[in-house]
Amino acid sequence: MNLGYACINQTLSKNLPRGQQKVTTNRSMIKRTYLQKGVVYASELSLKNCEDLEKIIEWNEQNNIKFFRMSSEIFPWASEHGIKALPDYERIAEVLHRAGNKAKQYGQRLSFHPGPFNVLTSDKEKVVLNTIKDLSIHGEVMDLLDQPRTPYAKINIHVGATYGDKPAALARFCENFHRLPESVKTRLTVENDDRASMYSTRELVEKVHSRIGVPIVHDLHHHTFCTGGLSNKDALGFATKTWGDVKPVVHYSQSRAEEYGDATIMAKAHSDSYWTAVDTYGYDVDVMLEAKHKEQALFKMRELLAEKHTKV
Repeated sequence: MNLGYACINQTLSKNLPRGQQKVTTNRSMIKRTYLQKGVVYASELSLKNCEDLEKIIEWNEQNNIKFFRMSSEIFPWASEHGIKALPDYERIAEVLHRAGNKAKQYGQRLSFHPGPFNVLTSDKEKVVLNTIKDLSIHGEVMDLLDQPRTPYAKINIHVGATYGDKPAALARFCENFHRLPESVKTRLTVENDDRASMYSTRELVEKVHSRIGVPIVHDLHHHTFCTGGLSNKDALGFATKTWGDVKPVVHYSQSRAEEYGDATIMAKAHSDSYWTAVDTYGYDVDVMLEAKHKEQALFKMRELLAEKHTKV
């Protein structure tokens, strides 16, 4: 089992010595700045983000971390101009090629989790077209990183809203899936939701995977709020069967409300760190840790798993 963390390395981006530049892959800008500075500035930020991705991959290797979710902000405003239009494209491609091959050399798994505005279930063509454009950029970045066109290099999304008619919404998702480029279709995964009115792991297996073969990412925390009538163990087992010969991924977080004993916090909100070791019920999976303290929470999880193993 490999543990992973998402997007931000706090060790490299916070509390640095004076004069030392932080390492981050999510430099971006507001729309006004983009309109003023345009593609040249976007290119400058993108190049810095890519260079820092390579630094994070190196740091992860030094700390024996084999799973990392990249930030979708790595190419700010790319949907407006495309990656190849960037003035620094050749340098960017060179950096990503080198970074991706280091990840492969180190046995590190890289993934993406594009934002919730990507909605293939939408009944509005403009939303679907924007979703296809954004997901296509993620696929292009994976290709530039020389990552395999399989769910090993997953691009993970939620199915999206129900629009008051789940069967129709799911049908649109499956239809629109076929409009995606191969760079995305071969890597796409879908994740269960954290609201009872949305999509459980069971529904995704039975209504999405069975139709288009997309693997299902089981989120252990989300399942608490949308069970589909299954235990976490059974739902996880159900999901792992959708991955074929690729090692499945699960997501794990704990309740922030429980962490701080504060009932005013939404129970589904992610915790800062962990106090209970993740239970994968004997399944061989990689675990993406979705805690606010990022790699520090991963180190805590290592301690919890070691303590659990010692007690056994």
